[in-house]
Amino acid sequence: MAALEAALAFARHQHAAFVNDLSEFVRFPSVSAQPGHAADVARCATWLAAHLSAIGLQRVRVIKTRGHPVVIGTWLNAPGKPVLLLYGHYDVQPADPPDEWRDPPFAGVVRDGHLYGRGSSDDKGQVLAHIKAIQCYLKTSAALPVNVVCVVEGEEEIGSRHLPAVLREGAIHADAAVVSDMPMASADQPAITLGMRGALSFEVEIRGPRRDLHSGLFGGAVLNPAHVLCRLVAGLEDANGVVSAAGFYDGVRERSRAERAQIAADGPTDVQIAEAAGVKRLWGDPRFSTYERTTIRPALIVNGLTAGYQQAGSKAIIPSRATAKVSVRLAVDQDPRAVAEALSRHLRTRCPPQVRLRLRWQSGARAAEISGSHPLVRLAVAACRASFGQCPALLHCGGTIPIVDVLQRQMGIPVLMLGFAHPDDGAHAPNERFSLSTFTRAIATSVHLLALMGGTEIPEGCL
Repeated sequence: MAALEAALAFARHQHAAFVNDLSEFVRFPSVSAQPGHAADVARCATWLAAHLSAIGLQRVRVIKTRGHPVVIGTWLNAPGKPVLLLYGHYDVQPADPPDEWRDPPFAGVVRDGHLYGRGSSDDKGQVLAHIKAIQCYLKTSAALPVNVVCVVEGEEEIGSRHLPAVLREGAIHADAAVVSDMPMASADQPAITLGMRGALSFEVEIRGPRRDLHSGLFGGAVLNPAHVLCRLVAGLEDANGVVSAAGFYDGVRERSRAERAQIAADGPTDVQIAEAAGVKRLWGDPRFSTYERTTIRPALIVNGLTAGYQQAGSKAIIPSRATAKVSVRLAVDQDPRAVAEALSRHLRTRCPPQVRLRLRWQSGARAAEISGSHPLVRLAVAACRASFGQCPALLHCGGTIPIVDVLQRQMGIPVLMLGFAHPDDGAHAPNERFSLSTFTRAIATSVHLLALMGGTEIPEGCL
């Protein structure tokens, strides 16, 4: 307990310095999706590695990949204690549109109790909270309650393509993993995410004539690729969003009445979801609640459509090609390959012979889930209770973190999904921010979690 108390005291005393470190971290425009920021991503990785070394982690490495680097640091000096893998990512989404930001997106400005900047909430603030908890122990007791492997990647926002190979080649082993890249229940109530959906993305391209045609000369005689694309995309689902492709729902786990009751008890209401989305009316399959439709059920989403003339005014053409970018959020037990085959069959059998269909499959990840009764979850409940003063909600999340499935299913490592983002942080949107009071409590939560994993008794009344 002395080590725990010393670590917590150090966190309180170093609050301003920790905020400065977060601000410096956010100032790197580490946008993994844009080649023009590749050097910025690499600089951010170098800074992070130096920071891990400075706080006392050992064997800190910046591992180059065919994409962006992975930063790994370890502390393995606690014989007989479990090994905890702490995962996060330092890459961020693009800051577009820049004119909607109140401050420059990579300025790391502190205002009104928040730190503003792209990546502040997703995921630099969350991952730095765990790093600071490690610092608190190493700077006060020169030891951690457990062994730790920190893995922070630079490609989460583009599918974590190279991280699985890095983990395999590095022979990374752990007894448990913690991922913090998801929301809390509210600004005051923490949350443990029990499940996340998987993802599958692809592009549909329809090609017709070799070049754009004069719509007056050929309209009514040449099948328009834009019309075909619209019909094919619209035909993927019915008016309630139920996907029409045969076999699409194969494998989707059916939930018991008790499971659905628990999900409803801890999840947001329809009103809260509508407010968060900024809409007056919600939509979807009436057989399931809104929260179920956005977390434990699959969904097909058209992310973008492109065809023909896009500039001001009009242009009388039949476009030679049309494309749609489509993504699917997968439910637990759905196989991305089987879903891709079902959608491919559906589109190919309905594409008319006058045009050519091309499908480009870009990424796929399975859904992931952990039982609410898992010992790792029970420890996290106690850690949240100690730092936030209340037990966390047990939530499901509609988003996807590809590496969670890799850790759980392929490497056999149970994953605790413990998020510290506020629902209104604006992740992926202009004016993204991270609450500094939550940053403080997140550090304390991680300090407690490390202690509990090292053998500290779980306080009574927390479970």
